[in-house]
Amino acid sequence: MLKVFLVEDEFVMREGIKNNIDWASHGYEFCGEAGDGEVAYPMIQKCKPDIVITDIRMPFMDGLELSKLIKKEMPWIEIIILTGFEEFAYAKEAIKLGVAQYLSKPISGDELLQELDQLAEKIREKKREQEVREQYQREMEENVQKNRKDFFKYLVTGSKTPVELLEMADHLELDISAIWYNIVLVQIKSTRHARDEFSSSIVEAEETLKAYESESDVLAFERSLEGKALLFKGDSREEIEEKEKLFLEVLQKTIGTYHHLVYYVGMGEPVNRLRELPESFEQARRAFAHRYLQKENMVIRSQDSEKAEAEEAFSIESVNTKEVNRGKITEFLKVGGSDEVVYFVEEFFRGVGTNALKSGIFRQYIVMDAYFCVSDFLESIHVGKEQVAAPDLNSGIVGDEKEAMDYVQGILQKAVNLREQRATDRYRDVIEQVMHYIGENYAEEDLSLNTVASYVNFSPNHLSTIFSQQTGQTFIKYLTDYRMGKAKELLRCTGEKSSAISLLVGYKDAHYFSYLFKKTQGMTPTQYRNGAKTV
Repeated sequence: MLKVFLVEDEFVMREGIKNNIDWASHGYEFCGEAGDGEVAYPMIQKCKPDIVITDIRMPFMDGLELSKLIKKEMPWIEIIILTGFEEFAYAKEAIKLGVAQYLSKPISGDELLQELDQLAEKIREKKREQEVREQYQREMEENVQKNRKDFFKYLVTGSKTPVELLEMADHLELDISAIWYNIVLVQIKSTRHARDEFSSSIVEAEETLKAYESESDVLAFERSLEGKALLFKGDSREEIEEKEKLFLEVLQKTIGTYHHLVYYVGMGEPVNRLRELPESFEQARRAFAHRYLQKENMVIRSQDSEKAEAEEAFSIESVNTKEVNRGKITEFLKVGGSDEVVYFVEEFFRGVGTNALKSGIFRQYIVMDAYFCVSDFLESIHVGKEQVAAPDLNSGIVGDEKEAMDYVQGILQKAVNLREQRATDRYRDVIEQVMHYIGENYAEEDLSLNTVASYVNFSPNHLSTIFSQQTGQTFIKYLTDYRMGKAKELLRCTGEKSSAISLLVGYKDAHYFSYLFKKTQGMTPTQYRNGAKTV
């Protein structure tokens, strides 16, 4: 029901209007009344009616003054002005304010009801249009996330000027203006699922964190399997640090409710220029690489990851035996990113002890162990170990610490690239499954990225990423184009009404189908059926 509020200073007139119309039977709720605008305004703010009927001449605050306040704060409310003064100046002012109707008193209940019904239809149509726009925005959220990912890449690579970044941010409706910034990388993992599998608990935990992000003016960017990147903004370094502290408290509390979830956080150093964000990002990535080397539920700051050990003569006792662990290399080979190899190797060598690497024998041990670890991993993914070069110890490949690090970095980089190549082949099969599933189920209204991700047992974020990589378009664009293609076939090849075709291609709401068809094809379904060519 549409809500109606009445403002009239003449008691008899107000009672007549209120009591002479059977509001409920005509689809209206009479939600309140007042004798002048001053009393009416706070009541209107509280009950938020769809229509306000107001006299124009009243004591304390007249109808025009009340209309100005309403249109400024609640522009969606439609206003009908009643007056016994047929003066053009009043009508002119009312029209300027956006008043819907300007009616002369006296007016009968039937006449007022007729005017209300005409206005109500306009209101309902506006609401339908708003609902359609909101549904479109929800469905296109995946496209928005992709654009945000692209923007973050520009933000942290230095490939765009600050002016270009600000223009892009404005287009995405992101406020990146601040005095101080910092990048924080966050990953939440489930010990029950593989990293690309769907985990409802991770989704729930991330939803909880969204409230903090919006309240604290923190911008979050999805990084697929690497979790999220958070851009902290503030007026001072201290404000940034306070926001980070509060975030960690929220994160720890949130994860604490899920016993099978763990988290990793890599924190950069605050900077006070947009152009310095790549530096903050690199620091955060270096710290984030520790997640392969340290215990679960950890927070590493960039300055912590860069502490070097004091130099001293090598002795076997100086070796950190807990860090000489091929399991850490194996874990990285399974899930580490290609762009993280250099950081992982640096932190791995630093972890075993800088002074230990001064020993040629110990460097040979580390290099050989890394080679055997890579060989075993390649065989586990059915790739020949001959793909990586074995160290030729006789040629002095581990002559110093740098050469040892370069060799290990090289074979790890090769192994990760081979793993990604194998994954790409596997992903092709998954995308074929997804496309087949869409072809079989496109008529189902609830078909979405989440339902399809669950079907192939992938996380929605990961499926969205690989779908874009493999097809060059987002999942929602592919689904929308597929449905529109089917709709065009039906429009040209059958006599079905647009409302029936809407259901056949997965849209229960015919208004939304028409809106989406025009949005994507540049014309209405009727125009297309009549032979017009799409843009």
